[in-house]
Amino acid sequence: MPPAPLIEDYPHRMGGHCGSGALRDLMQWHGLGWDGPPDEGLVFALGGALSLSYMRSDDLVPPLYLVGRGADFEIDLPARLGGRVEVLATDDPAEGWAWVRDEVDAGRPSLVWADIAELPYLRVQLRMSRHDIVVVGYDDDEQIAFVVDNDRAEVQKVPLHALARARSSTAFPQPTRHCTYRVDWPSSLPPVQEVAADAFRQSAATMRGASHRSIAGADATTASAAEGLAGVAHFAADVATWAYLTEDELEIFLFSLGAFIEKAGTGGGLFRRLLADGCTEIARLTGDSATAELASSADRCAQAWTDAARAAVQRDAPLRSRLTNVTTIIAGLPDLELRMVGALERAAGSLVTAR
Repeated sequence: MPPAPLIEDYPHRMGGHCGSGALRDLMQWHGLGWDGPPDEGLVFALGGALSLSYMRSDDLVPPLYLVGRGADFEIDLPARLGGRVEVLATDDPAEGWAWVRDEVDAGRPSLVWADIAELPYLRVQLRMSRHDIVVVGYDDDEQIAFVVDNDRAEVQKVPLHALARARSSTAFPQPTRHCTYRVDWPSSLPPVQEVAADAFRQSAATMRGASHRSIAGADATTASAAEGLAGVAHFAADVATWAYLTEDELEIFLFSLGAFIEKAGTGGGLFRRLLADGCTEIARLTGDSATAELASSADRCAQAWTDAARAAVQRDAPLRSRLTNVTTIIAGLPDLELRMVGALERAAGSLVTAR
């Protein structure tokens, strides 16, 4: 009997975010980088995925949602590097699994969506359908798939029936539909300054409202939602109304806020820390001072978001005092985010001029 298909020596590292962690691994697997294998922050920054979406709705559990990246990072990064991406989706589990098998049988890791609540190794109850994992093997006899995840250092064995449930979820923010990314990576990379300039322009345009491709997809019937810089302002204004919540409601809101900013696969600081790390690396590679200034601006935003998260979950402080501290910190975010968007635009222009 032939051995079970398994891609050996897959270069997996734990990551702060599922998408940038998975694509970092995949870039290294394909031998792509400018100065050795890329770090996760560089991958995130070059994806042009910076965004912000805020929703508050009684239809959600918990009743708010906050995310700091856009919907198309997994498509935009490979395309920006010169690759091609085909996004496959189906409601037929056999067809969906065949796509994964075909990739693994050809020696290619397969990037797919999965609902975190259906992945047994994560042991979470919160449902979130758009979680990126990479399938690197399977064993028909044991009925398991071999999966790598940014949240775990080791390859995970996942029963095929559990993986099928994770890949057929109808949970928020959208049905997984056995989504599979078939990526044809380039054999070499364009200059990093060219890639970065385009990514910075896209992130700035998204934050200014030029994109309507939100990862949140405000479908809840009672949703109050906004995106980009308008979303930051809307979020800050909404937090100021939380004083009218009951004690139990406020505890849920503050706990959820801390989780969405720091714990929910954001890399810390609502993805802004990943951006800061990536811009620091781009500045090192290019010597561009405007990108170094962008890194500092992104770091200030990241720290403010982190400060808000820590204040929200500070257990030794009274509940209403925690809200007061959170409200004060968040009131400064619209200006910080606006400054960061301006820094994105200046860095994009500086990198183009330097080419």
